[in-house]
Amino acid sequence: MVNCFQQLVQALAVGPAVLATVVSVRGSVPREVGAKLVVDATGQAFGTIGGGAGEAKVLHQAEEVLKTGQKQRVEIDLSGAPQRQIEGICGGHMGVWLERWQGEAARDLAKTIVQGLQEGRSLTLVTPFTTDQSPYLAETPIELAPEIAFVETLQPPPTLLIVGAGHVGIQLAKVAHLAGFQIAVQDDRPEWANGELYPQASHVLAEPIEGAIASLSTHQTLYAALVTRGYIYDLEALQHLLQRPIPCRYIGMIGSEKRVKQVYGAIAQTGLPTSKLATVYGPIGLDIGALTPEEIAVSIVAELIMVQRGGTGRSLSEKLRRGMGGG
Repeated sequence: MVNCFQQLVQALAVGPAVLATVVSVRGSVPREVGAKLVVDATGQAFGTIGGGAGEAKVLHQAEEVLKTGQKQRVEIDLSGAPQRQIEGICGGHMGVWLERWQGEAARDLAKTIVQGLQEGRSLTLVTPFTTDQSPYLAETPIELAPEIAFVETLQPPPTLLIVGAGHVGIQLAKVAHLAGFQIAVQDDRPEWANGELYPQASHVLAEPIEGAIASLSTHQTLYAALVTRGYIYDLEALQHLLQRPIPCRYIGMIGSEKRVKQVYGAIAQTGLPTSKLATVYGPIGLDIGALTPEEIAVSIVAELIMVQRGGTGRSLSEKLRRGMGGG
């Protein structure tokens, strides 16, 4: 969602743009309600609402909306029904709303949305279906009749705080950003924690860990990966993360079992209840035999996705292979 509105901000810098949003679905469809794509003044598209003939239909209509400014709803038939024009055979239907954004007010709104999401806040965006009203942010969640407006809660992406800006951290930022995480990196060494080494990071925190965590206080869904240069830094970070008012969704700690146990033992001496360690994954990552920083990054992000999506970490082929006598 952040990427979508960032693209919208860039598009509005040079002219009007159309924001296409899936506002209704029925049956089996390729994308969910709220999925978006942006079409800029040149007709170039960013994002997807599912591809194929259905998306092609939306892109064609978006060209008209760009010219006329007249909002419209596009119905996409994916039922595969015979003897009528369809755009796919998934089995369902999608309703897509096309809205032209233009001018400084629209660009300011898109910027406000990007900033809010980057700060880890949820936002309520209202897109009226009337011709005389433009999209706006509601201060509090509201309910409107679906024929009047599309009301959606824009959720910020999960934030991954990388504690320790070393070689593993650099690769982890790349892979986690690709997987949809917003990246924050902390290290008290500016020569390591900087935008040149971490171009994916929306937050580069070259400061002590306590201040860095405080600066992320509004982030509701925070994941933390401790890939520091030593035991003492793990311990300090863990103490502050475990006392965060909004508990971390995940805390992973790199290192051997011996190093992890040392940190656990030191945490116990501070008086923090051992139940606080329930969200700590140490040693960090899934066991895929990773050795290089790049492989370790893949291992860690695989575990992040597992926690986020509720997966098991098992091979998807395990059951079938076992049934075929493959071990």
